[in-house]
Parts: sequence; C-alpha cells; structure tokens
Amino acid sequence: MRIPVLPRPRSLAGQLFAMQAVLLALVVAGYALFTFVSDRGQAESAARRQATAVARSIADSPSVRSAIHTPNPTAELQPYALKVQTDTGVDFVTIMTPQGIRWTHPDPDQIGRPFLGNISRAQRGDTFTETYTGTLGPSVRAVTPVEDGDRVIGLVSAGIKVEAISARIQEQVTALFGVAAGILALGALATYVINARLRRHTHGMNADELSRMHDYHQAALHAVREGLLMLDAQYRVALINDGGRELLGVGGEAGEADVVGRSVAELGLPALLTGALLASEPRVDEVHLTDSRVLVVNTSPVSGGERRGTVVTLRDVTELQSLMGELDSERGFTQALRSQAHEAANRLHTVVSLIELGRAEEAVD
Repeated sequence: MRIPVLPRPRSLAGQLFAMQAVLLALVVAGYALFTFVSDRGQAESAARRQATAVARSIADSPSVRSAIHTPNPTAELQPYALKVQTDTGVDFVTIMTPQGIRWTHPDPDQIGRPFLGNISRAQRGDTFTETYTGTLGPSVRAVTPVEDGDRVIGLVSAGIKVEAISARIQEQVTALFGVAAGILALGALATYVINARLRRHTHGMNADELSRMHDYHQAALHAVREGLLMLDAQYRVALINDGGRELLGVGGEAGEADVVGRSVAELGLPALLTGALLASEPRVDEVHLTDSRVLVVNTSPVSGGERRGTVVTLRDVTELQSLMGELDSERGFTQALRSQAHEAANRLHTVVSLIELGRAEEAVD
C-alpha cells in the first residue's frame, strides 16, 4: 500500500509573489477599466460638443437662412451640408423645415421625409443633444433652430454615429491595454526579483516552517544552560540567553532588553574577556576570569560573503577548577603517604636483617 505524499506547501517567498502578482494585476485591471469608462464618457462628451458646434455654426450661417427662403432650398443646402459634413468629420448634417421635413441628408433618398428624432425643444428655440437611432443607426446628435429674428424658419441636426465613437475608444483602449500589459510585465519582473532575494534569505521555507523554527529557536535558547551570545557586525549584542546573562553578570532586572543593542565594550566586563569578544579571529577554549567565575570562551565569526557577526559560547568551569584544586591536594597527600610508607618499609627491612644476624643491640638502636 502506497502512502500518499502531500505536496509541500508553497514557500513564503512564493506566496508573497503570488499575492503581489494578483494584487498588481487587479490594480492594473482596475486602472484600465476606470480609464476605459472615463475615456468613453469623454469621447461621448467630445462628440456632443463637436455635433453642437457644427449644428450651431450651420444655423448661424447667413447663406443657410438665405437658401431657406428660396423656392427650392435643397438645391443650395444639400451641397453645402455635404461639404460641411466632410470638412468637420461628422457623420451627417441634416437641415429641415420647422416641422422636421428634411431638406438635406447624406442619403438623397431620405430628402423630403420626416426627420427621425426629437425636435420639439428645437422648435421652441432650444439647442439640445441626444442619442437616437435614426436611418444611419445609433448616433449622438445635436438639434438646433435656424432663427430669423424671433421666428424659427428651420432646424439643423448634426451627429456622429455611436460606432464611430466606439472605434475611437477602441483605438485608445488598445493603446491603454498595451501600456497596462507593459506595466504588469515590469511589475511582475520586479516582484519576481524581490521575491527571489527573499527566497534566498528564508531558504525556501514557508510561513509555518518559519514559525516552527522560531518556536524551536526560543525553546532551545532558554533550555541551554551554557551561555550563548550573538554579536552583530558592529559588535553589538544581537541576542543573549538566560545562561549568558547569568555567567556574565549583565542584564539586571530588565533582563535581555537591557543588554540587546549595546556594544560589548559597554557591558563592564573584564578587559581580557572584552578583548576576546571583540577579536576578529576565532577563539577556542580560552579561560577568562570574572569577579566570581572562571569561564571557558569560544568565539566563531558568522560570514556569508561578508562578516555578519560573531557567535560566542560561555561555559562555567568555576566548580571544576575548585574540584581540580582539591584533586591536586589529594594527589600530593597520597604521594607523601606513599613516600612515608616506602621509608618505613626500608627501616623494618633493616631491623629484620640485623636480628637475623644476631645483632640485636644494633637493631634496637
């Protein structure tokens, strides 16, 4: 039976990259959508302004008013309307009677037929715009009266088809999405570079692994009875455990917070011990004295292409030194006893030899 292997969770750097990429895509998409809606509104507003300007200029033209008073206004107004339509870029120009009967139209077959759209406001002397579906399809149009004194003698409508406005917007949107895609690509590349650096620093671990490592680190730090001291590149205390504070006699009631961030030279340690901690080369099993302890000090530089700090371990050998002194005393006493025993044995051997030779008086002496 095969035990299924669960996929390893994505690393922290990978999760951040995915989140940043999605966020960047949403920001760019939101900006593109906002710009699209804004551009569409601006394009329609510009079309309304353009249609109104064209219609008003035609209505204010003296030649138009003169042509309206002729027996056949279409003969003069149709060529004029087509020329204005071409010169101004609008899709149609329609000049009509006050009742809405066309005198001009881009399609000559529509001349003489009623205008499709609202004209009531223009008949009352107002200029207005609207979006309406006429013979040429949906269009944004302006309708304005042709006035002769206080009397409305005709109406003018100029318009731009909605599909023409959409075509203009489509060109802008294409350019916009091209720029947005470029921004998204550059943002994704920058995000990848940043997260690659983060991945190196976190060694590819995910958030849960980093959390567990921190918990293990804290537990091990306080469980170790030996002193542990970590210095940064400027020889400031970056980390110290309970054993280290006890062995060095630093920290007081404030504990670790009073020590971290301070330079080794500010801790008030003996000069030789301070020199050993500030040394750039490693130290192995060096014995140093404090006011009340004998410490064995080991230092090891931390490097990753450049010096990043120093790891220091401290071991208390005060009791060991005391026991070694007592052991030396016992050894000396034992040696003295051994010498005395050897001398006594020599004397007894001499006495026995004299007695065996019958020289008892000499043996007593």
